[in-house]
Amino acid sequence: MKIILKFGGTSISSASNIRQVANLIKTLSKEHHVIPVFSALSGVTDDLIKITDHIQKRNRDAAKALAKKIIKVHMDLANQCAKNTKIRKELETKMKADLDELEGLLDGMLLLGEVTPRSSDYMVSFGERLSINLVAFTLNDIGIRAVPLTGKDIGIITDSNFGSARPLMDTTRLHVSHTIESLSQKKIMPVIGGFAAADQNGNITTLGRGGSDYTATIVASSIKADEVWLMSDVDGLMTTDPKIVKNAKLIKEVSYIEAMEMALFGAKNIHPKALEPLVAKKIPLRIRNTFNIKNPGTLVTTNPLPETQKTVKCVSAIRHTALIDVRGGSMVGAPGTAATIFSILAKAGVNIMMISQSPSESSISIIVKKNDLDKAVNSLEMNLLGKIIKKVDVTLDVSIIALIGSGMRGITGVASKVFTAVAKRKVNVIMIAQGSSELNLAFVVKDSDCNAAVQALHDEFELAKN
Repeated sequence: MKIILKFGGTSISSASNIRQVANLIKTLSKEHHVIPVFSALSGVTDDLIKITDHIQKRNRDAAKALAKKIIKVHMDLANQCAKNTKIRKELETKMKADLDELEGLLDGMLLLGEVTPRSSDYMVSFGERLSINLVAFTLNDIGIRAVPLTGKDIGIITDSNFGSARPLMDTTRLHVSHTIESLSQKKIMPVIGGFAAADQNGNITTLGRGGSDYTATIVASSIKADEVWLMSDVDGLMTTDPKIVKNAKLIKEVSYIEAMEMALFGAKNIHPKALEPLVAKKIPLRIRNTFNIKNPGTLVTTNPLPETQKTVKCVSAIRHTALIDVRGGSMVGAPGTAATIFSILAKAGVNIMMISQSPSESSISIIVKKNDLDKAVNSLEMNLLGKIIKKVDVTLDVSIIALIGSGMRGITGVASKVFTAVAKRKVNVIMIAQGSSELNLAFVVKDSDCNAAVQALHDEFELAKN
């Protein structure tokens, strides 16, 4: 099979883990055509983002200190990964060249004292640039001819929306397939850095947080891969968070659309956009554990087997969000009210996570991330208070609970079971939303009630018997 293997940062967090991953790739490549894609080492992208924050605050010493930490971590690993002296020296030379470029960029940004979306993408792309060096040279060390390639090198072309670029798929497919085919003919394995790409002018762009998954599926679509495996430190998608419910179980199979919903409602082991390139080509995806390869993980496919279809497949929770309730008699029957509210929040850079409107049209309830709350409320009050809206109420520390499963469609009594189950635990439901697709049912509770609600629903739908 042609398999795209994507590894997360936890899979390569130490020299021993990097060698374990390299050996796994070597073993799989005996039977399959394997192309690996990698994230940055755990925590490195966060540190690079912090560096850009320090630059904006003119905190030169803090920015330099974080850069020094990143350099030390990677050079230490470079000294440990390859046992062959010649290969180790080649790796150190490559790492030093990339780290010198990172320091040069940092000095330039500090000199200007500003961070643009373009320079920010350039900065945070270094996490993957450095991690693929470590893996590629480790593969060379164990007898696999490999070369580190960034998203730009491999041929992923995007628009110029820095920070959350979208691939130009037709152009990308041509470039990526040509690059990989050329390497394949020479029996060279590309070790691809996820997350970053380039626009049509050659400027480095990034695909948004978690974008390494997206890189893997873009490559898969470009070369018509047979499967994509997302490798991390968990066995796959779970019926709920095991930290909340101890008897949470692995979900064996889900559809693309169910996986998208799970990703949107907080499943951290898959990026919502990552499934887009796979759907048209019907390429299956597996979510697997690097450290437990015997477990087949979760299969994401077009049509899951009938025996895997359940009314509800998982209960997800998004913690520590905030509810904004916008009220006003002037909102009733006034066309464009909702559009005005959402436009103002969009201009303020606020992402709306969930919406509910009363049939009377006199109020709209909105869920936002807690760190977006202040700018959301300020924007609404400055622009609309006393005009369209009369009052803005805020409820802090709420959680979104979502039940997901295509088996809910057309089944009577699901909502009744849900709200009866949470009522038995004396949990008050603050807000409810369900789309006409009936693929998910979401509601909001106080954060202090979140665990009780999740446990109640996991028990009610007998998800531990999955």
